[in-house]
Amino acid sequence: MFGGRITALAIPLVAALTLGAAPLQMGMLNAIQILPYLLLALPAGVWMDRVRKRPLMLAANLIRALLLACIPVTYVLGLLGMNMLYACAFGIGACTLIFDLAYQTYLPSLVGTEELVEGNSKLEISRSAAEIAGPGLAGALIGILAAPFAILVHSAMMLISAVSISLIRRAEPAPEPRSSQSFGAEIGAGLLLVFRNPYLKAVAGEAATYNFFSQVTWSVMILYITRNLGMGAAQLGLITGIAGAGSILGSLTAGPLAKRFRLGPVVFGSMLLGCGAPILVLVASDSGLFSSAMLLVSFFLSGAGIVISNIHAVSLRQTVTPGHLLGRMNASYRFVVTGVAPLGALLGGWLGSTFGLQTTLIVGAIGTLLALAWILGSPIPGLSALPRAESDEIFHKTIK
Repeated sequence: MFGGRITALAIPLVAALTLGAAPLQMGMLNAIQILPYLLLALPAGVWMDRVRKRPLMLAANLIRALLLACIPVTYVLGLLGMNMLYACAFGIGACTLIFDLAYQTYLPSLVGTEELVEGNSKLEISRSAAEIAGPGLAGALIGILAAPFAILVHSAMMLISAVSISLIRRAEPAPEPRSSQSFGAEIGAGLLLVFRNPYLKAVAGEAATYNFFSQVTWSVMILYITRNLGMGAAQLGLITGIAGAGSILGSLTAGPLAKRFRLGPVVFGSMLLGCGAPILVLVASDSGLFSSAMLLVSFFLSGAGIVISNIHAVSLRQTVTPGHLLGRMNASYRFVVTGVAPLGALLGGWLGSTFGLQTTLIVGAIGTLLALAWILGSPIPGLSALPRAESDEIFHKTIK
Protein backbone atom coordinates (compact mmCIF):
# COMPACT_ATOMS: atom_id res chain seq x y z
CA MET A 1 0.00 0.00 0.00
CA PHE A 2 2.83 2.42 0.80
CA GLY A 3 4.54 1.53 -2.45
CA GLY A 4 1.30 2.04 -4.32
CA ARG A 5 1.13 5.63 -3.09
CA ILE A 6 4.60 6.22 -4.57
CA THR A 7 3.65 4.83 -7.96
CA ALA A 8 0.30 6.64 -8.00
CA LEU A 9 2.24 9.91 -7.96
CA ALA A 10 5.39 8.87 -9.79
CA ILE A 11 3.92 7.35 -12.97
CA PRO A 12 1.88 10.47 -13.89
CA LEU A 13 4.96 12.60 -13.14
CA VAL A 14 7.10 10.42 -15.40
CA ALA A 15 4.53 10.93 -18.16
CA ALA A 16 4.10 14.67 -17.61
CA LEU A 17 7.63 15.79 -16.76
CA THR A 18 9.98 13.16 -18.14
CA LEU A 19 8.11 12.30 -21.33
CA GLY A 20 6.25 15.61 -21.86
CA ALA A 21 2.86 13.91 -22.26
CA ALA A 22 -0.05 15.88 -23.74
CA PRO A 23 -3.39 16.13 -21.86
CA LEU A 24 -4.92 13.42 -24.08
CA GLN A 25 -2.03 11.09 -23.29
CA MET A 26 -2.44 11.76 -19.57
CA GLY A 27 -6.11 10.89 -19.85
CA MET A 28 -5.26 7.68 -21.71
CA LEU A 29 -2.75 6.76 -19.02
CA ASN A 30 -5.37 7.14 -16.29
CA ALA A 31 -7.91 5.13 -18.28
CA ILE A 32 -5.44 2.33 -19.05
CA GLN A 33 -4.79 1.78 -15.34
CA ILE A 34 -8.54 1.18 -14.77
CA LEU A 35 -9.06 -0.81 -17.99
CA PRO A 36 -8.10 -4.22 -16.50
CA TYR A 37 -11.06 -3.97 -14.10
CA LEU A 38 -13.41 -3.70 -17.09
CA LEU A 39 -11.70 -6.19 -19.41
CA LEU A 40 -10.37 -8.86 -17.06
CA ALA A 41 -12.38 -8.82 -13.83
CA LEU A 42 -15.13 -11.23 -14.89
CA PRO A 43 -12.93 -13.97 -16.41
CA ALA A 44 -10.44 -13.50 -13.55
CA GLY A 45 -13.23 -14.27 -11.08
CA VAL A 46 -13.93 -17.65 -12.71
CA TRP A 47 -10.21 -18.43 -12.71
CA MET A 48 -9.99 -17.41 -9.05
CA ASP A 49 -12.52 -20.08 -8.05
CA ARG A 50 -10.53 -22.81 -9.84
CA VAL A 51 -7.06 -22.33 -8.32
CA ARG A 52 -5.33 -21.71 -5.00
CA LYS A 53 -5.13 -18.02 -4.11
CA ARG A 54 -1.78 -17.61 -2.36
CA PRO A 55 0.34 -18.57 -5.41
CA LEU A 56 -1.62 -15.98 -7.42
CA MET A 57 -0.86 -13.30 -4.83
CA LEU A 58 2.84 -14.18 -4.92
CA ALA A 59 2.93 -14.16 -8.73
CA ALA A 60 1.04 -10.85 -8.91
CA ASN A 61 3.55 -9.17 -6.60
CA LEU A 62 6.60 -10.59 -8.39
CA ILE A 63 5.29 -9.55 -11.82
CA ARG A 64 4.44 -6.07 -10.49
CA ALA A 65 7.98 -5.77 -9.12
CA LEU A 66 9.37 -6.64 -12.57
CA LEU A 67 7.07 -4.23 -14.44
CA LEU A 68 7.83 -1.41 -12.01
CA ALA A 69 11.57 -1.99 -12.43
CA CYS A 70 11.17 -1.82 -16.23
CA ILE A 71 10.30 1.89 -16.05
CA PRO A 72 13.59 3.21 -14.59
CA VAL A 73 15.63 0.61 -16.52
CA THR A 74 14.18 1.63 -19.89
CA TYR A 75 14.56 5.28 -18.89
CA VAL A 76 18.30 4.81 -18.28
CA LEU A 77 18.63 2.93 -21.58
CA GLY A 78 16.80 5.69 -23.45
CA LEU A 79 13.95 3.33 -24.44
CA LEU A 80 11.18 4.73 -22.26
CA GLY A 81 8.25 6.24 -24.15
CA MET A 82 4.53 6.59 -23.65
CA ASN A 83 3.81 3.22 -25.27
CA MET A 84 6.14 1.50 -22.79
CA LEU A 85 4.52 3.42 -19.93
CA TYR A 86 1.05 2.42 -21.17
CA ALA A 87 2.08 -1.25 -21.29
CA CYS A 88 3.58 -1.17 -17.79
CA ALA A 89 0.57 0.69 -16.37
CA PHE A 90 -1.83 -1.87 -17.87
CA GLY A 91 0.21 -4.80 -16.57
CA ILE A 92 0.50 -3.28 -13.09
CA GLY A 93 -3.25 -2.62 -13.07
CA ALA A 94 -3.98 -6.20 -14.13
CA CYS A 95 -1.74 -7.64 -11.40
CA THR A 96 -3.33 -5.33 -8.84
CA LEU A 97 -6.75 -6.62 -9.88
CA ILE A 98 -5.59 -10.25 -9.53
CA PHE A 99 -4.04 -9.58 -6.12
CA ASP A 100 -7.10 -7.75 -4.79
CA LEU A 101 -9.50 -10.46 -5.97
CA ALA A 102 -7.23 -13.18 -4.57
CA TYR A 103 -6.77 -11.70 -1.10
CA GLN A 104 -10.47 -11.01 -0.59
CA THR A 105 -11.25 -14.58 -1.67
CA TYR A 106 -8.38 -16.02 0.41
CA LEU A 107 -9.05 -14.19 3.68
CA PRO A 108 -12.12 -16.20 4.86
CA SER A 109 -10.15 -19.46 4.61
CA LEU A 110 -7.26 -17.91 6.51
CA VAL A 111 -9.01 -16.39 9.52
CA GLY A 112 -12.47 -17.99 9.66
CA THR A 113 -15.92 -16.42 9.54
CA GLU A 114 -15.95 -15.30 13.17
CA GLU A 115 -12.80 -13.22 12.66
CA LEU A 116 -13.64 -11.66 9.29
CA VAL A 117 -14.51 -8.21 10.64
CA GLU A 118 -11.30 -8.08 12.68
CA GLY A 119 -9.25 -9.28 9.72
CA ASN A 120 -10.77 -6.75 7.34
CA SER A 121 -10.36 -4.02 9.97
CA LYS A 122 -6.64 -4.71 10.28
CA LEU A 123 -6.21 -4.69 6.51
CA GLU A 124 -7.99 -1.32 6.39
CA ILE A 125 -5.62 0.02 9.08
CA SER A 126 -2.74 -0.76 6.72
CA ARG A 127 -4.53 0.97 3.87
CA SER A 128 -5.43 4.00 5.98
CA ALA A 129 -1.89 4.38 7.30
CA ALA A 130 -0.61 4.36 3.73
CA GLU A 131 -3.19 6.99 2.75
CA ILE A 132 -1.93 9.27 5.55
CA ALA A 133 1.84 8.81 5.28
CA GLY A 134 2.17 7.50 1.72
CA PRO A 135 1.79 10.78 -0.20
CA GLY A 136 4.42 12.50 1.97
CA LEU A 137 6.78 9.57 1.52
CA ALA A 138 6.12 9.58 -2.23
CA GLY A 139 6.78 13.32 -2.53
CA ALA A 140 10.03 13.08 -0.56
CA LEU A 141 11.34 10.13 -2.57
CA ILE A 142 10.45 11.72 -5.90
CA GLY A 143 12.18 14.93 -4.79
CA ILE A 144 15.33 13.02 -3.84
CA LEU A 145 15.48 10.32 -6.51
CA ALA A 146 13.39 11.74 -9.40
CA ALA A 147 10.18 10.04 -10.46
CA PRO A 148 11.56 7.13 -12.58
CA PHE A 149 13.93 6.01 -9.82
CA ALA A 150 11.42 6.45 -6.98
CA ILE A 151 9.42 3.70 -8.67
CA LEU A 152 12.29 1.31 -7.85
CA VAL A 153 11.38 1.70 -4.18
CA HIS A 154 7.89 0.39 -4.93
CA SER A 155 9.44 -2.50 -6.86
CA ALA A 156 11.49 -3.41 -3.78
CA MET A 157 8.39 -3.12 -1.58
CA MET A 158 6.59 -5.61 -3.84
CA LEU A 159 9.39 -8.10 -3.19
CA ILE A 160 9.06 -7.55 0.58
CA SER A 161 5.31 -8.11 0.28
CA ALA A 162 5.90 -11.35 -1.64
CA VAL A 163 8.28 -12.59 1.05
CA SER A 164 5.69 -11.76 3.74
CA ILE A 165 3.00 -13.75 1.91
CA SER A 166 5.39 -16.68 1.41
CA LEU A 167 5.82 -16.89 5.20
CA ILE A 168 2.15 -17.78 5.76
CA ARG A 169 2.19 -21.37 7.00
CA ARG A 170 -1.51 -22.25 7.23
CA ALA A 171 -2.40 -24.68 4.46
CA GLU A 172 -4.85 -23.30 1.93
CA PRO A 173 -7.87 -25.51 1.23
CA ALA A 174 -7.98 -27.07 -2.22
CA PRO A 175 -10.41 -25.36 -4.62
CA GLU A 176 -13.75 -26.96 -5.36
CA PRO A 177 -13.82 -29.42 -8.30
CA ARG A 178 -14.17 -27.65 -11.61
CA SER A 179 -17.76 -26.99 -12.65
CA SER A 180 -19.23 -28.62 -15.74
CA GLN A 181 -20.57 -25.21 -16.80
CA SER A 182 -18.99 -23.33 -19.68
CA PHE A 183 -16.69 -20.39 -18.95
CA GLY A 184 -19.37 -17.92 -20.05
CA ALA A 185 -21.99 -19.61 -17.88
CA GLU A 186 -19.70 -19.32 -14.85
CA ILE A 187 -19.21 -15.61 -15.53
CA GLY A 188 -22.97 -15.24 -15.77
CA ALA A 189 -23.41 -17.07 -12.47
CA GLY A 190 -21.14 -14.55 -10.77
CA LEU A 191 -23.12 -11.63 -12.14
CA LEU A 192 -26.43 -13.24 -11.18
CA LEU A 193 -25.12 -13.69 -7.67
CA VAL A 194 -24.48 -9.97 -7.30
CA PHE A 195 -27.72 -8.83 -8.94
CA ARG A 196 -30.13 -11.31 -7.32
CA ASN A 197 -28.92 -11.88 -3.80
CA PRO A 198 -30.54 -9.14 -1.65
CA TYR A 199 -27.42 -8.46 0.41
CA LEU A 200 -24.98 -8.40 -2.50
CA LYS A 201 -27.33 -6.39 -4.72
CA ALA A 202 -27.74 -3.76 -2.01
CA VAL A 203 -24.04 -3.24 -1.26
CA ALA A 204 -23.14 -3.34 -4.98
CA GLY A 205 -25.85 -0.83 -5.87
CA GLU A 206 -24.83 1.48 -3.03
CA ALA A 207 -21.13 1.28 -3.93
CA ALA A 208 -21.73 1.79 -7.66
CA THR A 209 -23.99 4.78 -7.06
CA TYR A 210 -21.54 6.26 -4.57
CA ASN A 211 -18.55 5.71 -6.88
CA PHE A 212 -20.35 7.26 -9.84
CA PHE A 213 -21.35 10.45 -8.03
CA SER A 214 -18.13 10.57 -6.03
CA GLN A 215 -16.28 10.80 -9.34
CA VAL A 216 -18.65 13.58 -10.38
CA THR A 217 -17.60 15.41 -7.21
CA TRP A 218 -13.88 14.69 -7.46
CA SER A 219 -13.66 15.74 -11.09
CA VAL A 220 -14.02 19.35 -9.88
CA MET A 221 -13.23 19.21 -6.15
CA ILE A 222 -9.59 20.29 -6.39
CA LEU A 223 -10.47 23.10 -8.79
CA TYR A 224 -13.27 24.27 -6.48
CA ILE A 225 -11.06 24.31 -3.39
CA THR A 226 -8.17 26.08 -5.07
CA ARG A 227 -10.03 28.46 -7.40
CA ASN A 228 -13.43 29.19 -5.87
CA LEU A 229 -12.34 29.03 -2.23
CA GLY A 230 -8.82 30.38 -2.86
CA MET A 231 -7.05 27.82 -0.69
CA GLY A 232 -3.37 27.03 -1.20
CA ALA A 233 -1.48 23.77 -1.50
CA ALA A 234 -0.76 23.56 2.23
CA GLN A 235 -4.44 23.86 3.18
CA LEU A 236 -5.39 21.41 0.45
CA GLY A 237 -2.84 18.87 1.71
CA LEU A 238 -4.13 19.16 5.28
CA ILE A 239 -7.76 18.86 4.22
CA THR A 240 -7.25 15.81 2.01
CA GLY A 241 -4.93 14.20 4.56
CA ILE A 242 -7.54 14.39 7.31
CA ALA A 243 -9.57 11.76 5.44
CA GLY A 244 -6.78 9.31 6.27
CA ALA A 245 -7.12 10.12 9.96
CA GLY A 246 -10.85 9.43 9.69
CA SER A 247 -10.04 6.14 7.96
CA ILE A 248 -7.77 5.09 10.82
CA LEU A 249 -10.53 5.87 13.33
CA GLY A 250 -13.01 3.90 11.23
CA SER A 251 -10.64 0.93 11.02
CA LEU A 252 -10.23 0.84 14.80
CA THR A 253 -13.90 1.26 15.68
CA ALA A 254 -15.68 -0.85 13.04
CA GLY A 255 -15.48 -4.07 15.07
CA PRO A 256 -16.36 -2.59 18.50
CA LEU A 257 -19.31 -0.67 17.03
CA ALA A 258 -20.80 -3.84 15.54
CA LYS A 259 -20.41 -5.60 18.91
CA ARG A 260 -21.92 -2.69 20.85
CA PHE A 261 -24.81 -2.08 18.45
CA ARG A 262 -26.68 -4.17 15.89
CA LEU A 263 -24.85 -4.67 12.59
CA GLY A 264 -27.58 -3.22 10.35
CA PRO A 265 -27.76 0.22 12.02
CA VAL A 266 -23.93 0.41 12.12
CA VAL A 267 -23.70 -0.28 8.39
CA PHE A 268 -26.43 2.21 7.53
CA GLY A 269 -25.14 4.87 9.95
CA SER A 270 -21.58 4.66 8.61
CA MET A 271 -22.84 4.83 5.02
CA LEU A 272 -24.91 7.86 5.97
CA LEU A 273 -21.74 9.55 7.25
CA GLY A 274 -19.78 8.70 4.11
CA CYS A 275 -22.57 9.61 1.68
CA GLY A 276 -23.71 12.74 3.54
CA ALA A 277 -20.31 14.28 4.26
CA PRO A 278 -19.93 15.92 0.78
CA ILE A 279 -22.85 18.25 1.63
CA LEU A 280 -20.63 20.05 4.14
CA VAL A 281 -18.31 21.10 1.30
CA LEU A 282 -21.14 23.23 -0.09
CA VAL A 283 -21.21 25.25 3.15
CA ALA A 284 -17.64 26.47 2.58
CA SER A 285 -17.46 29.84 0.82
CA ASP A 286 -13.91 31.13 1.18
CA SER A 287 -10.47 30.32 2.59
CA GLY A 288 -11.38 31.40 6.12
CA LEU A 289 -11.40 29.41 9.36
CA PHE A 290 -15.08 28.36 9.18
CA SER A 291 -14.82 27.10 5.60
CA SER A 292 -11.60 25.24 6.39
CA ALA A 293 -13.27 23.64 9.42
CA MET A 294 -16.24 22.52 7.31
CA LEU A 295 -13.93 20.90 4.76
CA LEU A 296 -11.90 19.19 7.50
CA VAL A 297 -15.06 17.80 9.10
CA SER A 298 -16.40 16.69 5.72
CA PHE A 299 -13.26 14.81 4.74
CA PHE A 300 -12.80 13.31 8.22
CA LEU A 301 -16.38 12.02 8.45
CA SER A 302 -16.20 10.74 4.88
CA GLY A 303 -13.00 8.81 5.62
CA ALA A 304 -14.40 7.29 8.82
CA GLY A 305 -17.82 6.44 7.40
CA ILE A 306 -16.52 4.87 4.19
CA VAL A 307 -14.02 2.65 5.97
CA ILE A 308 -16.48 1.42 8.62
CA SER A 309 -19.07 0.60 5.97
CA ASN A 310 -16.46 -0.99 3.69
CA ILE A 311 -15.19 -3.28 6.43
CA HIS A 312 -18.67 -4.56 7.21
CA ALA A 313 -19.75 -4.67 3.56
CA VAL A 314 -16.71 -6.78 2.60
CA SER A 315 -17.28 -9.06 5.60
CA LEU A 316 -20.96 -9.38 4.64
CA ARG A 317 -20.09 -10.27 1.05
CA GLN A 318 -17.55 -12.85 2.20
CA THR A 319 -19.99 -14.38 4.69
CA VAL A 320 -23.09 -14.79 2.52
CA THR A 321 -21.18 -16.19 -0.47
CA PRO A 322 -20.19 -19.89 -0.53
CA GLY A 323 -16.43 -20.36 -0.71
CA HIS A 324 -16.41 -21.87 -4.19
CA LEU A 325 -18.15 -18.75 -5.58
CA LEU A 326 -16.13 -16.05 -3.78
CA GLY A 327 -13.85 -15.35 -6.72
CA ARG A 328 -16.70 -14.82 -9.17
CA MET A 329 -18.65 -12.74 -6.66
CA ASN A 330 -15.69 -10.46 -5.93
CA ALA A 331 -14.90 -10.08 -9.62
CA SER A 332 -18.48 -9.31 -10.61
CA TYR A 333 -18.75 -6.84 -7.74
CA ARG A 334 -15.54 -5.07 -8.79
CA PHE A 335 -16.68 -4.99 -12.40
CA VAL A 336 -19.95 -3.29 -11.46
CA VAL A 337 -18.70 -0.79 -8.87
CA THR A 338 -15.48 0.17 -10.69
CA GLY A 339 -16.90 0.24 -14.20
CA VAL A 340 -19.14 3.22 -13.47
CA ALA A 341 -16.32 5.42 -12.13
CA PRO A 342 -14.99 6.68 -15.50
CA LEU A 343 -18.55 7.57 -16.56
CA GLY A 344 -19.01 9.64 -13.41
CA ALA A 345 -15.74 11.45 -14.06
CA LEU A 346 -16.79 12.27 -17.61
CA LEU A 347 -20.18 13.55 -16.40
CA GLY A 348 -18.48 15.66 -13.72
CA GLY A 349 -16.13 17.22 -16.25
CA TRP A 350 -19.02 18.05 -18.58
CA LEU A 351 -21.16 19.50 -15.76
CA GLY A 352 -18.24 21.56 -14.49
CA SER A 353 -17.49 23.09 -17.87
CA THR A 354 -21.17 23.64 -18.72
CA PHE A 355 -22.85 24.65 -15.46
CA GLY A 356 -19.99 25.54 -13.13
CA LEU A 357 -18.07 23.93 -10.30
CA GLN A 358 -20.55 24.54 -7.48
CA THR A 359 -23.47 23.11 -9.46
CA THR A 360 -21.41 20.01 -10.15
CA LEU A 361 -20.68 19.61 -6.43
CA ILE A 362 -24.40 19.90 -5.65
CA VAL A 363 -25.22 17.16 -8.18
CA GLY A 364 -22.46 14.97 -6.73
CA ALA A 365 -23.58 15.52 -3.12
CA ILE A 366 -27.24 14.71 -3.89
CA GLY A 367 -26.22 11.67 -5.91
CA THR A 368 -24.07 10.17 -3.16
CA LEU A 369 -26.99 10.51 -0.73
CA LEU A 370 -29.22 8.66 -3.19
CA ALA A 371 -26.89 5.67 -2.82
CA LEU A 372 -28.48 5.02 0.57
CA ALA A 373 -31.76 4.03 -1.11
CA TRP A 374 -30.18 0.69 -2.05
CA ILE A 375 -29.57 -0.10 1.62
CA LEU A 376 -32.92 1.16 2.87
CA GLY A 377 -34.70 -1.10 0.39
CA SER A 378 -32.77 -4.19 1.50
CA PRO A 379 -32.73 -6.49 4.55
CA ILE A 380 -29.39 -5.03 5.70
CA PRO A 381 -30.76 -2.42 8.19
CA GLY A 382 -32.53 -5.22 10.08
CA LEU A 383 -29.40 -7.37 10.53
CA SER A 384 -28.27 -8.09 14.08
CA ALA A 385 -25.09 -9.86 12.99
CA LEU A 386 -23.49 -11.28 9.87
CA PRO A 387 -25.82 -13.81 8.19
CA ARG A 388 -24.58 -17.11 6.85
CA ALA A 389 -25.04 -18.43 3.32
CA GLU A 390 -26.22 -21.81 4.62
CA SER A 391 -29.27 -20.28 6.31
CA ASP A 392 -30.19 -17.88 3.53
CA GLU A 393 -32.80 -19.56 1.36
CA ILE A 394 -33.06 -16.52 -0.91
CA PHE A 395 -29.37 -16.78 -1.59
CA HIS A 396 -29.57 -20.43 -2.61
CA LYS A 397 -32.31 -19.60 -5.11
CA THR A 398 -29.97 -17.15 -6.85
CA ILE A 399 -27.27 -19.74 -7.58
CA LYS A 400 -29.44 -22.50 -9.06
